[in-house]
Amino acid sequence: MSNTQKKYILAIDHGTGGPKSAIVSTEGEVIDWAFEEVPLHVYKGGGVEQDPNDWWNAILNTSKKVINSGKVTVENIVGICNTSQWSGTVPVDKEGNHLMNAIIWMDTRGAPYAKNLHRGLLKFSGYNIRKALIWLKRSGGAPTLSGKDPIAHMLWIKHEHPDIYDRTYNFLEPQDYINFKLTGKFASSYSTINLNWLTDIRDIDNVKYSNKLIKMAKLDKNKLPAELVNSTDVLGSITSEVADRLGLEKDTKVVAGAADIPAAAIGSGAVRDYETHIYVGTSDWVICHFPFKKQDMFHNIGSVVSGIPGRYMIVNEQEIAGGTLSFLRDKILYHKDELLKEEVVPDVYKIFDRIVEKVPAGSNNLIFTPWLIGERCPIDDHTIRAGLYNISLEMSREHLIRAIFEGVAYNVKWAFTYVEKLVRKFVKKEKMKKNDVIIPEVRIIGGGAQSDIWCQIFADVLNRTVKQVKDPIQANARGAAYIASVGLGYIKWDEIQQCCEISNIFTPNPENRQIYDNLFKEYINIYDIMKKTYKRLNK
Repeated sequence: MSNTQKKYILAIDHGTGGPKSAIVSTEGEVIDWAFEEVPLHVYKGGGVEQDPNDWWNAILNTSKKVINSGKVTVENIVGICNTSQWSGTVPVDKEGNHLMNAIIWMDTRGAPYAKNLHRGLLKFSGYNIRKALIWLKRSGGAPTLSGKDPIAHMLWIKHEHPDIYDRTYNFLEPQDYINFKLTGKFASSYSTINLNWLTDIRDIDNVKYSNKLIKMAKLDKNKLPAELVNSTDVLGSITSEVADRLGLEKDTKVVAGAADIPAAAIGSGAVRDYETHIYVGTSDWVICHFPFKKQDMFHNIGSVVSGIPGRYMIVNEQEIAGGTLSFLRDKILYHKDELLKEEVVPDVYKIFDRIVEKVPAGSNNLIFTPWLIGERCPIDDHTIRAGLYNISLEMSREHLIRAIFEGVAYNVKWAFTYVEKLVRKFVKKEKMKKNDVIIPEVRIIGGGAQSDIWCQIFADVLNRTVKQVKDPIQANARGAAYIASVGLGYIKWDEIQQCCEISNIFTPNPENRQIYDNLFKEYINIYDIMKKTYKRLNK
């Protein structure tokens, strides 16, 4: 089929680093894409914000760039679907104007109010067991103690900025804010709103707000988007202003979509029950679809509404993965200070790959913990921090860089272990033994999945086959396109896996098995030994 006959989706992948706009065919082929970085504003005390104007301007710029490239005709762009960073909060007035910067998923200023939600006598790891069970029963998860959930953002605004709280018409997720800018409609999808932990998801086909949970949180239901829809539902056509600015047809449909994690799960091609993928971007996660609502509250693994209507996902999120390499590049190697202000920063990620390939597995027993901004899974601890352990004079920066790659893999294994245990409880195989591998392979997506050496490290550390999805950095955009394509009637869910190509397969190297098993045990020991020290230092 020629490009003039095919139909396309303008897929917006609105990540923490900035938005990426892509033209994607209804079968998931990425034709063109453009990215624009947006600033991150970090404040002492745990504040992490972004300016929604920066988001919107970058989305317009990148969208115009790919539309104007001429690689497809405007008449064949049949829909728009956005997938945004999750667990963020944008307070807006009745006209949709934001009243302050967006509080994003890294922000911990609401931690005291999140902890206050779990007040009571019977606790486990800081969580009130009775209240947590009420939350889990209804919403599939509970507000974390870290303060990084929207529920904590809203409470922080309510107590610290009551004037903004009073003026707020709706608290919107980043996903819903961009959809408002596209259509002028205040709405959220069942999947996206779920991470507010204020909806009842037991009836997967009729998700609604839980009055009990909202009352427990002491928030105002009227300040939440009233209209909740499926991810595949059409919100409406783009506004005339957006159509004119982008040069699109005025009847171009906007599909509700889903936030980054559920969209990426679809874009990975792992859409069948229990098929697992890992995402390595700024942060990371280990996720699989489930046919029912199950969770592990003790290891911060929740159960949320999938971007696929009628399905659930078990979800978790680790705060920093590829972000460790950005930190190394921007804050250490090429920090913009007086000494390096004239230096041009090279493509360091390719340089890192070449360096890491030459260093033996285990980095001479150097261990890096990637907890630059605390951690959520499998432990909810916002005071722990990154570190390098076992440095000696015989080491060089080559060992340090490989240790960072390996440290992220150890962290992912830490989460993967508990995901696999949860899956094991519900997957029944004939003659399945205690030590049988329940998840023999995983797909890998995200910017980190572009690194072949990192994919091999993940295979070795996890001791699982790792399938590198083609164009792994486009998984979110591809997922958004698939959601729109299903919603507009171009494809069906069971056709997605055959559309999603695998570029490489990495199998575990048995020679590295003992090395990584031993170092992973020490990795866990480091947390057990250091957690009290970090709590004293970063309280």
